[in-house]
Amino acid sequence: MENDKSLSDKATSDKATSDKAISDRTNTGQPSNKQPTKFDPKSVHKFLGKIGHGGFLDMGFEGHGDDWVELSLNWREDLVADAKNGVLASSVVISLMDNACSIAIWNKVQEFRPQVTMDLRVDYLRPSPKGAKIFGRGICYHVTRRIGFVRGVAHNGDIDSPLAHVSGTFIRLPGGF
Repeated sequence: MENDKSLSDKATSDKATSDKAISDRTNTGQPSNKQPTKFDPKSVHKFLGKIGHGGFLDMGFEGHGDDWVELSLNWREDLVADAKNGVLASSVVISLMDNACSIAIWNKVQEFRPQVTMDLRVDYLRPSPKGAKIFGRGICYHVTRRIGFVRGVAHNGDIDSPLAHVSGTFIRLPGGF
C-alpha cells in the first residue's frame, strides 16, 4: 500500500514538473521566470528577407530606430520596367516599402505578430536612376490593438531627396507564431 502511495506521489510530482515545463515553453498563463526577449528587426529581416518576394528581391537591412526600419535593394536589370532608360518597376518600390513599414510596426511594439497590409498609398516624385541603389525607410507612428499606422520614404541615399513617399495601415491579427 505504501508503494502505491509513493508511486502516486511520484506521478503527481512528475506531472507538475511536466506542466511547469509546458507552461514555461508556451506561456499559457503560469508565471515564468524567463525575461522577455527584445524584438530584433535585423534578425526578423534576416529570416523573412530570404523568402517570398522579399527573398526574390534580395532586400538588405540598413538600420533601425525605436519606430523605424530601413531596408534597401540594388538595381537589377531583371527588375527594370522600361528598358530604354533603366527605370525600375514601381512594384519593386512598393514591395520594399511594404516590407520596411511592416517590420517598423513589429519593431515599435516589440512583438512579432501576424499582420496584413490594409492600405499602402505610394506617391512617386521621380524615377530612380539606372544603376542606383534604393533605400526604403518605414516609420510606425501609431499602433492600436488592431491597426498599425505607417509612413515612409524611398530614396537613393539622400533621404532629403525622396523618390517616393508612402502612407498606410496594417491590420494586426490576434495570436502569434
